[in-house]
Amino acid sequence: MKHRTAKYSGTLALLLAGGMLLTGCGAGSDGGASADRKTDASGTSGGAPAPAPAATAPDGAADEAGPEQREGAARDVAPPDYLSTFALDVDTASYGYARRTLGDGRLPGPETVRPEEFVNSFRQGYQRPKDNGFSVTVDGARAGADASDWSLVRIGLATKAATDRSERPPAALTFVVDISGSMAEPGRLDLAKKSLGILTDELRDDDSVSLVTFSDRAETRLPMTRLQGNRTKVRDIVDAMEPQDSTNVDAGIRRGYDEAVKGHRKGANNRVVLLSDALANTGETDADAILERIDSSRREYGITLFGVGVGSDYGDELMERLTNKGDGHTTYISDETQARKVFVDQLPAHVELRARDAKAQVAFDRETVQQFRLIGYENRKVADEDFRDDSVDGGEIGPGHTVTALYAVRLRDGASGHVATATVRWQDPKTRKAHEETGSVETGAIDGALWGGDNTRLQVTAVAAYFAETLRGGELPGAPGLGELSSRADTLADRTEDSSVRKLATAIETADRLKGGGGDTGDSGGDEGEIG
Repeated sequence: MKHRTAKYSGTLALLLAGGMLLTGCGAGSDGGASADRKTDASGTSGGAPAPAPAATAPDGAADEAGPEQREGAARDVAPPDYLSTFALDVDTASYGYARRTLGDGRLPGPETVRPEEFVNSFRQGYQRPKDNGFSVTVDGARAGADASDWSLVRIGLATKAATDRSERPPAALTFVVDISGSMAEPGRLDLAKKSLGILTDELRDDDSVSLVTFSDRAETRLPMTRLQGNRTKVRDIVDAMEPQDSTNVDAGIRRGYDEAVKGHRKGANNRVVLLSDALANTGETDADAILERIDSSRREYGITLFGVGVGSDYGDELMERLTNKGDGHTTYISDETQARKVFVDQLPAHVELRARDAKAQVAFDRETVQQFRLIGYENRKVADEDFRDDSVDGGEIGPGHTVTALYAVRLRDGASGHVATATVRWQDPKTRKAHEETGSVETGAIDGALWGGDNTRLQVTAVAAYFAETLRGGELPGAPGLGELSSRADTLADRTEDSSVRKLATAIETADRLKGGGGDTGDSGGDEGEIG
């Protein structure tokens, strides 16, 4: 996803700086049950926001007011903006790296914690669509006894899972592998080589691969080559890789895209796969500048970037920005089990696309909603008026992906009726035709208690979000302490019989201990993520 700076009014900018949006949304409600609505939106463009449930928010004059007037408005008046718009995100690297860091006995840096990546690391159980579009699920629950006027509202988007792997188009993958000196540490280059070996075994004979390595300079080890009859050759080249000097990510990316363009296959899934600790120290080290150099080939050929992070010291920010700018996504692996999860179980989602430039917009109803806050997605924000502008980049989504956005929502006293309408917009990867799907939620659907109910997956989502927000030093309505959060995760692990939830509980226990509470450190392996 190419980052697009959101446009805000002066009042909204002040409120975002405080971390909470004070809102009141479009008036009215249809009074009906939650439902999905699909729209062929190929003929619309130019930035009109998704339809609010009824009347749109009133026009504001915040941009014309002086600083003192704007500060007063931020304190006393709800801003004229009841929309929340963001590009979809399926990254999970932040959570994987946090677990690795905790497993090493350290708390992750707050700047590396992105709540949406914690939330999107777990199965959600959404109903899948029957076609190649999205399903939209909206539900929620009361946040807790100490925040009884707040609810958590979950927006769930899902694509159809991959079927037979023989049905996908062939893949043309260019591997860009970091062989710098820092990759000599166990769990870096050795893990990257194992990962490539696993992937070589998993790909089909009609798939193609090329291999570029980089340290202080980049080198093409293998031009684009069909795997049929060449698997041994590929394995031998991978096995011969050894760590060398400094880390010139810029050189590796540029050479990788050059090779991807040379070996571009029409009708195939063309992708650059970067395996690195992303600790750039030579050449250009700014993500925007690096990707700007290959921007034309990225756009013209539709080549996306998949980042695979490794290492106990990991350049999370650089990898995140690279994949954002490269229309791709990122994950993190710390052992062979996770490598197999990514390159075997999740392979179709990483090499195939179901949707390009996917964005979501949520319209809250001001007659029922007093305040709302999107948890995470800070670097995925899109200006509301750009929602239907298809020249503005969104996120790239593969088969079997789910995307979850969690909101803290404060209802008005005695409110009843419509709460929000969520709309997802995307382009077909082949035709570039735009489509939309919507879902909505009423007050009755978010009025139940969060803890102890039947919706265990919503509770797992809440635990992951609360955990992430605690790690980065924030606060959410109804958030338990780490001790209670760990206990709830333990209970949910038993109820779901899900090993990824058990590992979440272990991570929370470890964080609690490191912060001065109790708990034991567990292993740092994992199979988080709902793919397929």
